[in-house]
Amino acid sequence: MEIDFEKMGGLVPAIIQDNVTRKVLMLGFMNREAYDRTVETGKVTFYSRTRKCLWTKGETSGNFLNVKDILVDCDNDTLLIKARPEGPVCHTGADTCWGEENSTDLNFLSYLQDFIDRRFKEMPEGSYTTSLFKSGVNRMAQKVGEEAVETVIEATNGTDDRLIYEASDLIYHLIVLLTSKGHRIEELATELVKRHKE
Repeated sequence: MEIDFEKMGGLVPAIIQDNVTRKVLMLGFMNREAYDRTVETGKVTFYSRTRKCLWTKGETSGNFLNVKDILVDCDNDTLLIKARPEGPVCHTGADTCWGEENSTDLNFLSYLQDFIDRRFKEMPEGSYTTSLFKSGVNRMAQKVGEEAVETVIEATNGTDDRLIYEASDLIYHLIVLLTSKGHRIEELATELVKRHKE
């Protein structure tokens, strides 16, 4: 990855984004040493322009930013770091430096899809998801049907808590089935957008 540290006198802005929720958490600056330490440790490290030294986010608070991916922009002078925060990011105690709540939302489905994709590629032993893939498409489709029936039962004769539980099982098994057929959950959103009429 080529990064132009010279354009801004040895520094580049680093935008930190939650890897799951996609919320922008904060903005910091990195020099080459901060970038190298971030890559080496997997924890976001910045260069403090006021203290003139490196600082790893969370070194005093314990609220580390665990790196999931690093991207550089088209001009090679700004970084987008996708990370998973261990607690609030802002020094004020807020989830983000803009005071936004950083709660898990529908974007978690994309995160779950990525996780299931990895399971499909790696097939780790002892994983329930792996066992589903190995069982074949007929068994996976049958599991979707079973979870759909259980969701209907809870909707008509069960409790709200059990309805949410069974519906979650249904979505998970549906993503597994889609993955086995080379598709992703986002394709369902695309199809629904096409059908939507205001």
